[in-house]
Amino acid sequence: MSVLQALRDGIQRKGLRAVLKQLFRRYVFFHTRLVWLEHDVRTPLPPHNLKPYPPMRLEFITVSNADAFARHFGDRVETMRELAAEGYIGLMYLDAQGDTVGFAWASTRDYFDRHFYRCNFPIKPGEYFQFGGEAIREYWGSRISADMQLEMWKVMADHGCNTMVDVCDLQNIQAIKMHLRMGFQERGKITHVYRLFGRWRFFRDTLYRGSVLDAIRKQATPRASTAPA
Repeated sequence: MSVLQALRDGIQRKGLRAVLKQLFRRYVFFHTRLVWLEHDVRTPLPPHNLKPYPPMRLEFITVSNADAFARHFGDRVETMRELAAEGYIGLMYLDAQGDTVGFAWASTRDYFDRHFYRCNFPIKPGEYFQFGGEAIREYWGSRISADMQLEMWKVMADHGCNTMVDVCDLQNIQAIKMHLRMGFQERGKITHVYRLFGRWRFFRDTLYRGSVLDAIRKQATPRASTAPA
């Protein structure tokens, strides 16, 4: 498919304004705001009504088993292998066929994200930085996200960590709602990521008091779970 044809198809699906906005963000100027969130790993998750999921096998991600990502995350097999080789702690859920359907990574040292944002996330003693968490669409809204969180907390508590820290794009409303339902608190810090002409990147941190998520928090008020524990 030619570039011109792809552009025409995009305009038909999304509209001219949306396509122009996407092109501007990709090739001219892009600004992402990453809000810092944290959770005490010793504090249990609040009640939830997430859906159950089939039995899964939980494993640490290693250099030798990263091929399990091939079916659902084929473009990231080598990235997973690299992260494991660099000593980061990764957990993954495998389905009955042995394919990875959900995963998360943790770092007990300052984490430089060279794969996506290309900036550094500093971590204090007693904390760990969680990154790269994802599940395939089939399990969105299931308990797998909560269970993965709990399993990672257990592992990291054994490594002497009492606080989990991560960042979330302020435009990713669904991810922020999930964090709020799980009882995450705002750290009062936002990392700004700028990209100019698709090439140059700039970063800065801003601090704030109060909350930037109050409006979203009201939408994410958890309901009592009816699912068995």
